Amino acid sequence: MIQVTRLDGREFYINPHQIEYIELNPDTTLIMLSGKRLIVREDYQTVLERIIDYRREIGVFKNEE
Repeated sequence: MIQVTRLDGREFYINPHQIEYIELNPDTTLIMLSGKRLIVREDYQTVLERIIDYRREIGVFKNEE
């Protein structure tokens, strides 16, 4: 799970494997596989780095080599 922050400052965790794509308009909007849209404070680069760190932590990259 990765931590993200709603625009009102509340922090929560999401499963990054459930993110279908990310929009920048201008806020960072995570579009989930369910169709739900989550607008977060973090910029795209921060979200991407957290996803990569999470995938390293659970060992996903070992399966992708």
